Amino acid sequence: MAPQKKLKILFVTSELFPFIKTGGLADVSAALPQMLTELGHEVRILVPKYGAIDSRKYKIHDVVRLKDIPIKIGDKDVVFSIRSSFLPSPKVRVQIYFLDNQEYFSSRKSLYKDPLTSGDYKDNDERFILLNRAIFELVLKLGWIPDIIHCNDWQCGLAPAYLKTLYKNEPQFEHFKILFTIHNLLYLGNFPKASFEKTGLPAELNNEQTGIIHEGKLSFMKSGLIFADVLNTVSDGYAKEIVHDKEISGGLNKVLEKRKSHLFGVVNGIDDTEWHPSLDKYITAKYDSKNLAAKEENKKALVERFGLPYAPEVPVIGVVSRLYESKGIDILLQGFTKLMKLPVQVILLGTGEKKYHAAIEKYGMKHQDKFAFYLGFSDEIAHWIEAGADMFLMPSKYEPCGLNQMYSLVYGTVPIVRQTGGLAVTVERYNEKTEEGNGFMFKEFTGDAMVKEVERAVKVFTDKKAWHKIIKNGMKSDFTWKTSAKEYVELYKKVLSI
Repeated sequence: MAPQKKLKILFVTSELFPFIKTGGLADVSAALPQMLTELGHEVRILVPKYGAIDSRKYKIHDVVRLKDIPIKIGDKDVVFSIRSSFLPSPKVRVQIYFLDNQEYFSSRKSLYKDPLTSGDYKDNDERFILLNRAIFELVLKLGWIPDIIHCNDWQCGLAPAYLKTLYKNEPQFEHFKILFTIHNLLYLGNFPKASFEKTGLPAELNNEQTGIIHEGKLSFMKSGLIFADVLNTVSDGYAKEIVHDKEISGGLNKVLEKRKSHLFGVVNGIDDTEWHPSLDKYITAKYDSKNLAAKEENKKALVERFGLPYAPEVPVIGVVSRLYESKGIDILLQGFTKLMKLPVQVILLGTGEKKYHAAIEKYGMKHQDKFAFYLGFSDEIAHWIEAGADMFLMPSKYEPCGLNQMYSLVYGTVPIVRQTGGLAVTVERYNEKTEEGNGFMFKEFTGDAMVKEVERAVKVFTDKKAWHKIIKNGMKSDFTWKTSAKEYVELYKKVLSI
């Protein structure tokens, strides 16, 4: 059997764990390159050097030939440098290139939002034009030619347009291809139409019909969708939804419809060194599928920490979520009074919009014997809930991939989810007749539909034999990054064959 070709991949992202993080993109940007490297491929990462990143702590150093690189953003002369370090991984060395510019990045500790105004930085267009242009300047200066440039989300969306226009005659670039990954179409990277002049892209792209203008604005996301060689998103379910659903796609469904033969879904992996009940450093008692009695110890500890009475026969429903409309918090609140009439306890961890905080606090006062919450975020409490709850509720309006339902399955905490995006792909609705399935699922986006499925789960919970079967079905799941990384390798091969 011929050895697998080692691929050279430049992974471009706007955030990277453990250096800087606002969401799941940072975790993906660390885990996927590490696993690809373990599989024998050469991966390098490009990310901005924000002010919150500690150069001394992470041993970030200057690279002489990558210092003081001049570039134009519109009429503005900009100079940037590329600095270097490695991902802090005990297994493999993955090189990181930090895009360093005082004005746009290193003078600011926040990624996208101005802490003084709580709004987006007014020059986010220029900041991420610089990131996109820096990709090509870096490759030219290095002389390291990747096979694939893997761009992630709107912040990297102009790169495919640059490759197909400004850099199309550059000999060093004629063989490499771009994969563009959509993590969440809630964020399109739309800017005033006047921002187009700053990009330096050809004038023929400055239109709605065939260019990168969307609803009267310059759209980084639309640019990525049109010009990337191949597109993918973080589940098959979400890939299908965004082609057909105008709301979920941010109005870009027609663009995606045209590209659907080049659109694929690859589910994100989870870090099983951090999220596995047999290894979890936060929980009261470690356990696995052969030792489920220890899970009950975590349930007892969880309810007692939250001041609720411990009752083995009463299922605990956990919720760990950002408190926003997209996460289905509206229908959770719609159904909450009915939920409290069921023989359940509910424990919620989350933070988000103030209107949801106020509603949760009101219900907390009213149902102190059955409902407890922590308004904020704590990684430790998230682990307690995954290990101690019997069920995990995710009523998302849309969910590109979702991680908590995967954590729940691995922890033997039965998920109750809405049928959307990655939830519909990773959770299989339990069938009482065949005894197949690993969770519960409802389709209609209403509080009543959610409560009805919770009622079904509560009824099955009383049948201990059936409940243990569901738990064991879930705990067999393999959501490791190794599985996802192998799918990405196959996707890279598809990109290179185009």
